[in-house]
Amino acid sequence: MSKKFLTDVIQQSSGLTGVASGQVAADLIAAIKAEIVETRRFSLPDFGSFAVRETPKRSALNPRTGEKVAVKAGATVKFKAAPSLKEAAFAGVKKARRKAAKG
Repeated sequence: MSKKFLTDVIQQSSGLTGVASGQVAADLIAAIKAEIVETRRFSLPDFGSFAVRETPKRSALNPRTGEKVAVKAGATVKFKAAPSLKEAAFAGVKKARRKAAKG
């Protein structure tokens, strides 16, 4: 999904201009980011939830030289799909497999 995709969906469903739809999409993305920063979590019903997870300090191998490299601790955002999204995705995969088998 891209910002342009969101802008197009907003424009088609609301009748706003392209510029106004782009601003709404940008504001939506900014609000989601702000919520994740503030509460470390964001959830959309029937879609899924985003949660901040801390990553520990660790050591890794440089694939080119094989030497050990220290990796700092950090954070990442994890996504967990809602059951309804999983079911819809699975139904789409099954449909694509049936279509491929026919053709």
